[in-house]
Amino acid sequence: MVDALYIHVPFCHAKCLYCDFDSRACRDRAAYETYAASMIACLGRLGSTSALASCRTAYIGGGTPSVLGERLVALASSVCMMVPALEEFTCEANPESFTGRLARALAGAGVTRISLGVQSFDDAELRALGRLHTADKARAAIAAALDAGLAVSCDLMCGIPLQTEESWVATLDAAVGTGVGHVSIYPLTIEEGTPLARKLDAGELAEPDPDFQAWCMEEARRRLIAAGMYPYEVASYARPGKECAHNIAYWTGKSYLGLGRSAASMLDRETYDALRTGLGAPEVAGATARIRFVQTTDALPGEAEVPRYEVEELSVREAAAEDLMLGMRMSQGVGEGLLAHAREAIGIDAVDAAIDEALTRGLAVWEELDGARHLAPTHDGWLLGNELYGLFWDLAA
Repeated sequence: MVDALYIHVPFCHAKCLYCDFDSRACRDRAAYETYAASMIACLGRLGSTSALASCRTAYIGGGTPSVLGERLVALASSVCMMVPALEEFTCEANPESFTGRLARALAGAGVTRISLGVQSFDDAELRALGRLHTADKARAAIAAALDAGLAVSCDLMCGIPLQTEESWVATLDAAVGTGVGHVSIYPLTIEEGTPLARKLDAGELAEPDPDFQAWCMEEARRRLIAAGMYPYEVASYARPGKECAHNIAYWTGKSYLGLGRSAASMLDRETYDALRTGLGAPEVAGATARIRFVQTTDALPGEAEVPRYEVEELSVREAAAEDLMLGMRMSQGVGEGLLAHAREAIGIDAVDAAIDEALTRGLAVWEELDGARHLAPTHDGWLLGNELYGLFWDLAA
């Protein structure tokens, strides 16, 4: 059963200076048309097999899907036709390529959410990142989406060049002031091979200050909670009812299918075996319980060229450990049902020892949620996430 669908759009108008995603700077309308048409054809083939009948969420990401313009609307319409049980449908966009006309067309096609890559409301900081939009353009894009009746998520980045405590507070206040219902916060990471990495190597740029980034994350938490947005995942804040169901699927062990080069999928063994031939994916070993795979070519299932994938096979024990690790990214943590499954798959002593260590180190606490007990991350567990996640992922060994 596939719970969530992801479609990758590999185009941007320009590559940002920090970006190491699989995307390419392209303004070729013919390339957009060809790519969108191939994705629509792929969706048609999958839809005819009922492979997408159980999907509840869809997400078109990239890259910058909004550069496709009307072709994005056609692609969104095809998704809605082929995914009959869709409850949430998100498209990513950048402010410079998102207009009121596109917002209205996407809403009419069945899209329910827009995730806007704003990053900052300071024009100098945006230029330092290589972003094409301005703060005013970001405000206009948010307003256009809201006016079209779409839910809006705003991505912000901290620890970026030229950023100060004052400018970060101003960015947070600006985001809240737009009326968005969801904000995601990401510390800047300088990835090898990017223009920012070359600036760093040349001594033209300083490493992001981890202490400043930690302060930014703390300040974001304080201000967003005060504004009525609550952290439901380590990087995400939402007003009640505005959480991203698609992202929650990633953190709660739901099966998801990705289409397009660099798109990631994670399927249980039964679903993988049912879809493998149609996807052009390889066979896996008999003891595998969960399969995670990433497409490494531009080919799509059903085309003349067979897609190729990087495949990771997880045992029952590894899958259970992964579910615990990812569940601890969520503010509600993991419930007794998931813990009982992990004890069965991994062993009672090992799981309870990891729980005890998390409790002793102040990284987690027992909480009551809807009458059930959950092991939830504490504030320290949120700040020291890698230590908390490592306790549970180490159970996979």
